[in-house]
This record gives sequence, C-alpha cells and structure tokens, in this order.
Amino acid sequence: MGNVRVIAFYITICCIAFIISKIVVSVLLYRRWKRKNMVYSDGFSGGKIVMFRSPFIQSLTSDVLLKKTLKLSNKDIVGSGGFGTVYRLTINESTAFAVKRLHRGTAEMERGFEREVEAMGDIKHRNIVTLHGYCTAPQYNLLIYEFMPNGSLDTFLHGKSVNKKHLDWPSRYKIAVGAARGIAYLHHDCIPHIIHRDIKSSNILLDQNMEARVSDFGLATLMEPEKTHVSTLVAGTFGYLAPEYFDTGRATAKGDVYSFGVVLLELLTGKKPMDEAFLEEGTKLVTWVKAVVQNKREEYVLDTCLGGCPTDETNIVFSIALTCLEPEPSERPTMAEVVKMLEKIKSEKVVKDN
Repeated sequence: MGNVRVIAFYITICCIAFIISKIVVSVLLYRRWKRKNMVYSDGFSGGKIVMFRSPFIQSLTSDVLLKKTLKLSNKDIVGSGGFGTVYRLTINESTAFAVKRLHRGTAEMERGFEREVEAMGDIKHRNIVTLHGYCTAPQYNLLIYEFMPNGSLDTFLHGKSVNKKHLDWPSRYKIAVGAARGIAYLHHDCIPHIIHRDIKSSNILLDQNMEARVSDFGLATLMEPEKTHVSTLVAGTFGYLAPEYFDTGRATAKGDVYSFGVVLLELLTGKKPMDEAFLEEGTKLVTWVKAVVQNKREEYVLDTCLGGCPTDETNIVFSIALTCLEPEPSERPTMAEVVKMLEKIKSEKVVKDN
C-alpha cells in the first residue's frame, strides 16, 4: 500500500512539473513571437506606440513615426465614422498610413485593447486592410492601417466630388468578388472566426489596383463594453442591418451576409440603402429592388451608368443579392457559398466564350 502511495505521489509531481514546463515554454514562445512580430514598441509620457513586423515598414524609425503621429491635426482628417476619426499620416512621398483615432472606452475595454488589437494584427489577406500597429495615449487610442489611395466604395458610388470616377461593370464585379473573399476569410479561415458586424460600402476600401479591401473588422467587438452575444448598443449601420438583429440584438455571420447583399444592390443600382427618394416613399433599397426583380424588370433598377453591360451577369448578381437578403437567416448562403456563386459567373462565361 505504501509503495502505491509513493508511486502516486511521484506521478502527481511529474504531472505538475510537466504542466508548469508547458506553461513556461508557452510564455517564452509568446514573448519570442512578440519580439519577432513587432518592429518596435516605444513608450512615451502616458502611452506607447507599437508597430508589427512588415516589409512595408522595415525602414521606418520609431522616432519619426511617433513624432508625426503625435502631430496629427484636423488638416490631416480624411474621414470619420461611428468608431472615430480617420487621418492620413504621411511619412514621405512613398509612405503613408491611415490612422483611426478611437473614442476611449471603459476601464474594462482598455484592459483588453492591446490583446484584441494584437490579434487583429495577425490577420493577413489580400482583400483585408492590413493593421500595421497601434498607439495608446491617455486621451485616445490609435489604430495604424495601410493607406488605401482610392478611398471607399461608398465614395465612388455616392460621392459628390467633381473628380468622381466612373465604375464600369467589370470593376464593380471585381470589387464584389474581392469583398466577398475578404469577409469569407474572416468568417471561415480565422481562428476564432470573426463576425464583422458593420459590412457597408464605406468599409470596403480600394487599393491602387482597385482591389477591394474590407476594413474595420474586429472594431465592433473591440468597442463592446460587455463581451456577450447580446448588446444594448447597435452594432452596424441602418439600411444594412439584418431584420432579426432588431429582435435579438445578436450579431451573426448570417447578419454579415445580409449586409453584403445590400452592398451588392448598391453596386448594381448605384443607390444608397436609405436614399432620400426611398424615405419619401416610405420604403428602402432592399424592398424597392425586391418588388422590381419579382416582376423581372431588373433593367429598371440597374444603375444608368452601366448601360451596355452584360444583363445575364447583372441578373445573376441580382439573384445572389436577394438570396443574401432572405428574411430567414437559415435560408441565406454562407459567405464561402457567396464567393463560389460570384466566381462561377466569370468561369461559366469563359467556358461559353471558348
């Protein structure tokens, strides 16, 4: 009996030692990862600036970046949204960043800020805006993103600039596919999976090649005061929100699919989800398009700028959009399925042409 107790004691000691060694190794590996993935982490009075490792920023010095970041002013503002103000941070003729200044949150939110942001910095995809780093200060937090020279899809479709560029059908189709791939990556390939919660045309940015890049992923979660599925705050933008959200207050992947369906309608019609003309008639873009498509009169809602585009392609995209906009979430496709449906349009066209 005594031998059994001795053996059990040694087994327990070995198990405890094994667990402790695993914890120590994990901590060391994490610290090594942080050193490897951060170019630098510089402190200043009341805060710090952290940049993740990237070939794009290898040549930057922390001193230059820190000075320029702290000197951002109203003249550098390029946009604003529900989470804060966006500035253009110009380092030199060839290097610029987009800096989002976030509203300060509760003490609980601030404790988790760095952990959440560092997780966001791990996400790399050709259709997602890269997060290069962050800055914490007593009055604000900053997120430092790669700069998108062509702005947002919203500006291209609805902007009032005199220099507004025309988006032809091939460009719109390319943007639809790219944005779908980016959202699908968040939904299906990230661990843990990420629900965007605010898919809209102003959060789909365009790089120098007019490739779609999804932005502001993770921000709704980052700015949540409570880490629960249900929130008293509206996460999202009216006109893009799925109908079930107003009943449950719960953000889901199928809610993102619904919002993407609205973006597809914007690309097809050139109309805002809550256009003034719709409000006067007591309706909105989704119900307007559904009524017209039901009568197979899609050409009446197609953007007039798209005259001469292939109607077989636009009609398929109308049908994909309406599938995303099904009132019942279970009847909507996943974003992976949406990507396949969109890609199939061009692949079938190639087969026909050959």
